Amino acid sequence: MSQQIAAIILAAGRGARAGGGLPKQWRLLAGRPVVAHSLAAFRAAGIKRMVLVIHPDDRDRAQAVCDVDVACVEGGSDRGASVRAALEALAANAPPQKVLIHDGARPLVSRDLIAGVLAGLETSHAAAPGLAVIDALWQGAQGRVVASVPRAGLFRAQTPQGFDFETILQAHRAHAGGAADDVEIAASAGLGVAITRGSEDNFKLTYPADFDRAEKVLSQKQADQMDFRIGNGFDVHRFGPGEGCWLCGVLVAHDRGLQGHSDADVGMHALTDAIYGALAEGDIGRHFPPSEAQWKGAASDIFLRHACARMTARGYRIGNCDVTLVCERPKIGPYAVAMQHCLAGIMGCDTDRISVKATTSERLGFTGREEGIAALATVSLLRA
Repeated sequence: MSQQIAAIILAAGRGARAGGGLPKQWRLLAGRPVVAHSLAAFRAAGIKRMVLVIHPDDRDRAQAVCDVDVACVEGGSDRGASVRAALEALAANAPPQKVLIHDGARPLVSRDLIAGVLAGLETSHAAAPGLAVIDALWQGAQGRVVASVPRAGLFRAQTPQGFDFETILQAHRAHAGGAADDVEIAASAGLGVAITRGSEDNFKLTYPADFDRAEKVLSQKQADQMDFRIGNGFDVHRFGPGEGCWLCGVLVAHDRGLQGHSDADVGMHALTDAIYGALAEGDIGRHFPPSEAQWKGAASDIFLRHACARMTARGYRIGNCDVTLVCERPKIGPYAVAMQHCLAGIMGCDTDRISVKATTSERLGFTGREEGIAALATVSLLRA
């Protein structure tokens, strides 16, 4: 994701109500500090620039969880001052276009929730997740109910709260202080705030029992993530007349071309079949029958994009994939990185999840006689 989006993670409070002898954001949750889970969630969502706001006493702890994508900033006397410090730090060095502001003590924030806030920012200067209040509300005094409060139109606020960077920076600079959150500051500056979908799992750790609840949620998520699939693909195309071969989306110079009903991209075909196989949805021929003239000469990225769309619709994402091209010639090495980047662009994943390599068959068989090229692909799919 672009450096034009930054995330501010607030972790400067003391959190005494949570107990445990440490500020709650530094207590261990499933073997890692709470704030490490929050940072990991934003990395998983593709956010490549983060600011962690810390208490001066916690700098050593922060260094243990901060990677190169995280800058540490010391917080202020209250939440508003801490956010302001982080915003000013971002403003001083290539300010982003958008910023997400998140409570570090909400370690179970999901990629989908973050994506929802970013989607809200496409049409609004501010967006934040909320949950509609569904329980009856009372006003109490001295341990007794004194009135009922209408709940229609009420929401429980969550984070991350997202903003146009320059707009929220100016709102903070103009605000007198004392706001409950950044939405209040934005509203006081006259900004409309879009409400996006919140999550019951995205609760803020406040009391000791919240840690037990979070452990249970994490255990269930880890069990869900064990739902992964593996698929294999194999394809062959013969050589024929031509001046190059399409391989993994890259035109490779050669004195012959590959023959097939489509563009004969043997590597992309094998990878596409591997994804269909992992989903138990057959192969390219089932979805794009060669008997249909419309697929004559078609670019193979059409097939791969369809397989990836099916993968997403079924609730999976790419774990990794490995494509091996088997041929004596052409030489694949000079093109392998370009192939990797091409596939990553089509599949919507990082290049470090894609491997493209080649081998020969030691002059044996049809590939050894340079009659064609074979390709093998293996893919793992993880529950999104």
